[in-house]
Amino acid sequence: MAKYGEGVISVYDMPHDEEFEHRTLSGRTVTVGGRIIPVAREVDVCVVGGGPGGTAAAVSAARAGAKTLLVERYGHLGGMATGGLVNIIPNLADIEGRQWIGGFCQELITRLKNRGAADYPPQEQWGRSDPVLVSKYERAGMTHFYIRKNAEDRKIVLYTAVIDPEVAKDELNVMVKESGCELLLHTLCAGPILEGNTVRGVVLETKSGPQAVLSKIVIDSTGDGDLVRDLDTPKDEYMRPGSRIAQFGWVYWIANVDLDAFDEATAKDPKLWPSLMQKIREEGGRPFFSRGLLEHQKGVVWVHRLVGSMHQTEPEEMTYIDTTARHTAVHSWELLKKYVPGFENSFIMLSAPQLGTSGGRRIIGEYYLSEMELDRTEPYEDTIAVFADNDRGDASVTHTHTFIPYRSLIPAGIDGLLVACRAFSSDYEFQEFFNLIPHCMCLGQAAGIAAALAVRLGTDLRQVPYAELKKELLRGGAILP
Repeated sequence: MAKYGEGVISVYDMPHDEEFEHRTLSGRTVTVGGRIIPVAREVDVCVVGGGPGGTAAAVSAARAGAKTLLVERYGHLGGMATGGLVNIIPNLADIEGRQWIGGFCQELITRLKNRGAADYPPQEQWGRSDPVLVSKYERAGMTHFYIRKNAEDRKIVLYTAVIDPEVAKDELNVMVKESGCELLLHTLCAGPILEGNTVRGVVLETKSGPQAVLSKIVIDSTGDGDLVRDLDTPKDEYMRPGSRIAQFGWVYWIANVDLDAFDEATAKDPKLWPSLMQKIREEGGRPFFSRGLLEHQKGVVWVHRLVGSMHQTEPEEMTYIDTTARHTAVHSWELLKKYVPGFENSFIMLSAPQLGTSGGRRIIGEYYLSEMELDRTEPYEDTIAVFADNDRGDASVTHTHTFIPYRSLIPAGIDGLLVACRAFSSDYEFQEFFNLIPHCMCLGQAAGIAAALAVRLGTDLRQVPYAELKKELLRGGAILP
């Protein structure tokens, strides 16, 4: 063991060279784009992207018996739900209170709840009109995520959860380790390895240089369909200007806010807060905030800034939005601190290291989900998920849920690849409602199980028997028709 000086009080606890068998390259190489790249690993399933969909895919594939590798470019798992501070997991049940999203998503929420790191309305109130709860979420600035009107035009409470993103990062690590999946953080995927129209693995860029991973199945959970970008398969990137998906989210948290003082001052003078909001806007700030709902984070408010963007994969636009949104965030906090009772001793606790991407590149796969599918009443023959339809106004009262077929994860004309993220096969209007964090977890769970089945049965992804896939999904807690 290496020796440390007496001044070192915190030692490096990973085994050192003489005790640790470092992974060696296999001696094989592959040639990609004229580059000779050493092969580092050979696995059954390689999942690229450790966001909600990718983590669900990797854990599910490993649990189903596949030798699985999960690759993530950041130093944490969870994607938008953790690094993006979009810690609100919405629409888990429909307006009538029926839960539709279970499986990996519900397991994560339950595990976090057991650690005091998740909060949601009690089950008996889902789809019910409870004035106390309605008032709680309206007062918190969370109406969009928690409150809808039912067929009787009464305000009801949805099953939506909020999670602690820092605890979630740890819990996702635990779930991955428990599953037997290998994890590589701080590793960027540079693209797929192709043999004809079949994906045979991926090229990774690491601090140790480029490495190749050979894999029987690859799952693209990058969010933006990074692996399909240059593949000969049809894609779509159109987004309607002004729509939800044509926006970046830039999220930050302010701590040490005395909300009791804020409430006392604004109750005493109902015109105070509107006048202060106007003043802050006139001075270039944005005053809106939501009250944090986690019990162990008293005095924390969440600020979810949305910024319109039609080019969410362009580095120039991402840089511009990140820098300008950060400036506005700090300036807004300075104005809140200067003018608003309760914010005098506040500070910016955390800003999201990841931009909150809402839309982008999508495949046009074996089944293309379009706007017309939103009102479909019958499940598909290969339904892998059912999503509560809560965000379409009156249409959601009539059509409370929608269905997702397995075929929407398969890129047209490409073998060996599944897409389990918001890049699944769908048009912009379908994406407007169904590319959120819990949706991606459902897609990931199905993709991971399908990939493991394809490896186990020695079959093409298109030939995975749906009866087996459904049986495994149900065993994993998914809710299916």
